Formats: sequence, C-alpha cells, structure tokens
Amino acid sequence: MAITETRNLPAPFIQSLGEYYGKELPALTKDKMDVKQWAPYVAPQDQLQKDAATLAGTAGKGVGAFEQYLTAAEPYAGPDAYKQFMSPYQQQVIDATMTSFDKQAAMQRRGISDRALQAGAFGGARHGIAGAEYDAASDMNRALTEARLLQTGYGQAQAGAQTAFQQQMGQAQAVPGMYQQDIATLGTVGAQQQAQAQAVETADRERKRMEAFEPYERLGFLGQGLTGIMGGYGNQYQFQQQPNPTPLQTALGTGATLAGIYGAVRGAGQSGYQPAPISLGFGQ
Repeated sequence: MAITETRNLPAPFIQSLGEYYGKELPALTKDKMDVKQWAPYVAPQDQLQKDAATLAGTAGKGVGAFEQYLTAAEPYAGPDAYKQFMSPYQQQVIDATMTSFDKQAAMQRRGISDRALQAGAFGGARHGIAGAEYDAASDMNRALTEARLLQTGYGQAQAGAQTAFQQQMGQAQAVPGMYQQDIATLGTVGAQQQAQAQAVETADRERKRMEAFEPYERLGFLGQGLTGIMGGYGNQYQFQQQPNPTPLQTALGTGATLAGIYGAVRGAGQSGYQPAPISLGFGQ
C-alpha cells in the first residue's frame, strides 16, 4: 500500500539562505578572537608634560623657587639693615655743613661785639648776656642741624633697605609665578599632544575592532533579515512523496483484503443466504 508523506517547507530561496547561514556561522565562530589589538590603551605622557614635571620638581625653579629671594631679603629686614645703605659721603656733608654753620655763627658773634662797641657797652654785662644767649642758641641750632643731617641720612638708608627688601620679596613672588606659567604652558601643550596621540590610537583601535567584527555584523544582519523573512513569508511550499510499499506492507495489505472478504462471506451465511451448489460436471 502506498504511503503519502507531506512536508511544509520554506520557499527554496529561504532554505538556501538558511543553509548558507548555518554553514557560515560555525566557520566564523570556531576560532577565538584576538582582543588584544583593541584592548583599552592610554597614550603615554608627551615630552612637554615630562619637561613640566621635571621643571616643577627642580629646586630653585619649581619647588622652592622663592627661597633664594627670601634669603636675600633677610639682611634688609634687621635693625641694622640701614647701615649698608648709609651714604659714604654723609660725614663729609656733615663736616662741610658744620664748618659753614660755625663761620656764620662767628660772624654773628662779631656783629654782636661790634654793636656793643658802638653802643659803648663792649665788655659790659649787657654785652656778656647777649653773647651768652647767642652762643646757647647757636649751639642748639648747630646740634639740631647736625641731628637733621644724621636723621636724613638714616631715613634715606632705611628707605634703601626697605626698597631692597620689597624688591627681593617681589622677586620671591614674581619669579615662582613665571616658573609656574612655564610649567602650566608646558603641561597644557603636552596634554594637548597627549590627547591627540590618544585620539589617533583610539581611532586606530576602533578601526581594527570594526575590521574584526565586520564579518560578524554582516552575518548578524543576514540572520536578522532571514528571521524577518521567515516570520513574514510563512511555509508556502508543500512537498508530497508516495514511496513504493515494501513486501511486508504488501503482505499486510493482502492479508487485510482477504480478511475483509472472509468476513463478508460469513456475514452472508449467518443471514440465511445459502450459495447455490457448484456443479463440477460429475453428476449427482
């Protein structure tokens, strides 16, 4: 007895795509990928960054750049700081001034004597009192003049010490600031160079990754498309096959047929039907 077998298969072109996908996927994934070529990478410091770090750590330029100026400022801050700024000609100025003062004082005394002589009081009490008062005032003025000269010289020397101190303190602030600007400039430019190197390396690493994953992505797109087609297209191709019966199947079929006939005969006999005798031609 013939057997009919029906199979619902996808369209031939879908089956062809599926077979291609099933062959390419194992072939693509059988080998382990080398991920080292696109592993995370940090670009090394640029030489300018290294120079900035070296400059920052150099004594007298980065760290402690102000110390030498503080050391130089110390002599200008003590109580005797003014002495090194005293004019070497101050005493000569004082001596010349006092000599001129003494000459003027002598002339004033002579005038007092001349006036006393004209008044007929020379050598008298009034003359002596006038001379004594003048000498006292002259001596006071002489001392004040000399003191003012000394005070002026001291003030100028003190001002010189303060100026020198402020100059050194200004250097202590300005010079480190200049070094810091250099360090900052070197660091900024070096960081830009490092960022550029990092960007180039990242782009190259991404290119290698894209090249490595391109076959997987391409095959993935094929798989997604194939899934979509299979879901929307459905099984529209039917395959029917009628294989020839085997000897066993034929025997079983024949047996079933005979059994059916036998059953039909018995059923007729039980219902009162008697078949007519068959004559064999030999007589009764």
